[in-house]
Amino acid sequence: MANILQMAADENLLPPVVYELGRRFEDAGHELSLVGGPVRDLFLRRVSGDLDFTTDARPDGILDVVRGWADSTWEIGRAFGTIGLAKAGYTIEITTYRADAYEAGSRKPEVRFGETLEDDLFRRDFTVNSMALRLPSLELVDPFGGVRDLAAGRLRTPGRPEDSFSDDPLRMMRAARFASQLGVDVAPEVEAAMTGMAERLSIISAERVRDELVKLIKGQDPATGVDLLVRTGLADIMLPEVPALRLETDEHHSHKDVYQHSLTVLRQACETETDDDGPVPSPDFVLRFAALMHDVGKPSTRRFEGNGAVTFRNHDVVGAKIVRRRMRALRFDNDTIKAVSRLVELHMRFFGYKDQAWTDSAVRRYVTDAGALLERLHRLTRSDVTTRNKRKAARLSQAYDDLEARIAELAEQEEMAAIRPDLDGGQIMEILGLRPGPLVGKAYRWLLDLRLEEGPLGAEEARARLEAWWREQPESAAAGAAKASSPGSAGSAAEPVDTDERATSR
Repeated sequence: MANILQMAADENLLPPVVYELGRRFEDAGHELSLVGGPVRDLFLRRVSGDLDFTTDARPDGILDVVRGWADSTWEIGRAFGTIGLAKAGYTIEITTYRADAYEAGSRKPEVRFGETLEDDLFRRDFTVNSMALRLPSLELVDPFGGVRDLAAGRLRTPGRPEDSFSDDPLRMMRAARFASQLGVDVAPEVEAAMTGMAERLSIISAERVRDELVKLIKGQDPATGVDLLVRTGLADIMLPEVPALRLETDEHHSHKDVYQHSLTVLRQACETETDDDGPVPSPDFVLRFAALMHDVGKPSTRRFEGNGAVTFRNHDVVGAKIVRRRMRALRFDNDTIKAVSRLVELHMRFFGYKDQAWTDSAVRRYVTDAGALLERLHRLTRSDVTTRNKRKAARLSQAYDDLEARIAELAEQEEMAAIRPDLDGGQIMEILGLRPGPLVGKAYRWLLDLRLEEGPLGAEEARARLEAWWREQPESAAAGAAKASSPGSAGSAAEPVDTDERATSR
C-alpha cells in the first residue's frame, strides 16, 4: 500500500493542485480527501481524468478556502453540497460529506450532510470507489476493503446491495459499466440484488440512463457489461430490443443465436477501431452501438419457410426504425441517432456484392449513401462475419477487400467523397429558365443519378443531357406555356434568379 502511494508521488500520478488544495484546507482547519475514481485509478496505475474531493466544510466554507486560489468557481451543485472550480487547466469538484438517500419511488435524493469521512464513504456505490486519500498526508482510508476487492477483481457494495440500489437504482447499471470498464466480476449477492430490483431502474430519468449506457458501451469490454444487463433483466427496462434477440430455436428450424452473434459483432467491432490519429479512434460509440443493435429488426421479421429455412427479410430497414425509436426514448441527440440508425440500415448492403460484381455506379452509390460513415461501415460489415466456416469467412473477407480496393481506385479518379452533379443549382436554373423550387431539386437529383451511373461528364455534356431530359418532362411544356403567357415575355431577358444552393439540396 505504501509503495503505491509513494509511486503516486514519485511518478506524478497526482497533479500539484491536489497537494496545494490539501494544504489550503488543512491551514483553514478543515479536512479534505481525494475520493472515488481518482483513488481507485492509483491502484490501477493510471492517471484519472477526474479530481473529486470531499470535505467537512460546508459550501460557504469551501468557497472561503479556494477564494483567490481558484481560477474560477461555480455553484451549480450547491444544493447538493458541491462547489466546482477550475485551476491550472483542471476541473475540480469539492463536496461536503454526504449521507443522503433516495426515498421510495423518488428520482432525486434527499440531501443530508454527513459528519465524518467514513459516513461519506459508506454512501458510495461500490467498495472500489469507497476509498479516500486524506490530504495533504496521503493517508489511505479504506474501511470497506476496496483495495482487496480491486486486487481480487470483484465488485461489491459497502453495505447491503439492496440498500445501495434502493438509494440510487442507477448504481445497478453502474455495476454493469464497471464490469465493462474495469474488467471486474460482479459479486453473486450484487448480481442477485440487481436481478431482484431491476424494475426500480424505471424511476431513473432517460438522460441518466443514456449517459450510463454510453459509458458502458465505450468501456474496455462492453459485451460483458451488456450481457450482465440482459442476465439481470435491467436491459428489459432500458434497452428491451437486445434481450429480444434471444430467439427461440427448435429441432425443425435452425439458425444462429442472434443475441450471441450480436455480442460477437460488438467485440469484433471494438477490435477494428484505430488509434487517435486513425479514421475511427477508439472507443467509438456510434460504431459499437450500431454493432450491438444491427440485428434488432430480426425478431419482428423472422419467417419460417417451407423447406425449414429461416428468413429475416428487410430486417435492416425495420431495425433502423427500431433503433431511431429507442434512441429518441433515451434522449440521444439527433446526429448520433442518424449515424447509428444509418449504419444499421446499410449493414446488409455489401452482401449483394459477394454474389455478383457491382458496376462502378453501384460502388459510387455505396460510398455516397454511406457518406461520412463509410469507415465505420467498413468496420461494421467486416465485424458482421461470425461464421465458423473458415472458407466462407475467407471468401467474404476477400470480397470486401476487393470492394475497398475498388472504392480506393475510384476515389483516386474522381474524389468520390464529394460527388456532386456536373452542374450546380444556379446553372440548372439558368439553363432551364427555372426559379428555385421542386423542379430544380428534381433536375439536380437526376443529374446526381447520372453522375453516379456514368462518372464525371463535364459541363457541356451535362448541359446537353439535361436539356434532352427536360424536353421529355411534362413540366417542361407547362413551364414553357407559362413563360409565353407572362406579360413582357416576348424577346425579354430572363429575370435574375436566386441561386441559393439550399434550394437544390437533396
